[in-house]
Amino acid sequence: MNKRKKIILSNSIVMMLLLLAAGLGSCSKSQSYSELLREEERAVNLFLSGQKVINEIPADSISFITGTDAPFYRLDEDGYIYMQVINKGDLSEKAEPGDLVYIRYEREDLKATYLGYDTPYIGGNENTFSNHLNDNVSFVYKNQYLASTQTYGQGVQWPLRFLGFGSEVNLVLRSYYGFAEDMTQCVPYLINIKYFKPEY
Repeated sequence: MNKRKKIILSNSIVMMLLLLAAGLGSCSKSQSYSELLREEERAVNLFLSGQKVINEIPADSISFITGTDAPFYRLDEDGYIYMQVINKGDLSEKAEPGDLVYIRYEREDLKATYLGYDTPYIGGNENTFSNHLNDNVSFVYKNQYLASTQTYGQGVQWPLRFLGFGSEVNLVLRSYYGFAEDMTQCVPYLINIKYFKPEY
């Protein structure tokens, strides 16, 4: 074998070894879905450990304690949704199935904030009052088939089972009920949401 072929062969072997090492390194950094779920649960538990939590809703479904220091109520039996009621809104004017509901929201990534893996993320449309289409977030209440339900998840609709238009809540939402973009990475959020009736 001539010298040139030996150099090409040894360069190819070195390149394959480098690619193999890079592949093994990236595999060790990736996480399984069950590991992501455990991290999500840990981040939620760390947040809730600093809050007052009530593990059931009031018997009459309306006597929630309200305010910024109110407890977080567990809404589902699996502990995927917790709600702090800031304002009950108009209980005589509640959303009916098929009603269009507008929301203003701001959300915080609990995994980034409490586990410190990323820069804490806070985003939403709460502070963007413009006519831009993306600022007008809405969904059709209890319609599970529209794109808006898939985009924003079912969790943002749960408070309307109990509260009226004009209400405001803080929700702890695990990814199962959260925004579609958060599901694969199991990102839980603390979301402040205000609910509005269309004015027409």
